[in-house]
Amino acid sequence: QVQLVESGGGLVQAGGSLRLSCAASGIILSINDMGWYRQAPGKQRELVASITNGGSTTYADSVKGRFTISRDNAKSTMYLQMNSLKPEDTAVYLCNFDIFVRSWGKYWGQGTQVTVSS
Repeated sequence: QVQLVESGGGLVQAGGSLRLSCAASGIILSINDMGWYRQAPGKQRELVASITNGGSTTYADSVKGRFTISRDNAKSTMYLQMNSLKPEDTAVYLCNFDIFVRSWGKYWGQGTQVTVSS
């Protein structure tokens, strides 16, 4: 059974930094795209950043220049370095991987809370 486990969330003051991690475990034959999403109370889930197997990245306009996504394929792990955090970055952050087990499927982590105080 495949599991994604996030870590690294917490409470930080505006202007501070956090680094999120998402590690996959289980019988995994291949991982394609990876992505970080976030959902704030009363708002829709939005894509924050994504990274392909080849390392190409995309970012939401609201985080460009402040967040950096990366991955370590050997460890089946994805990271999100978040700098210059703002109160509007407060949300539950969730990771999503495209994983091939017996077929391709999308797998989600349980989410980690990020709270930025002003």
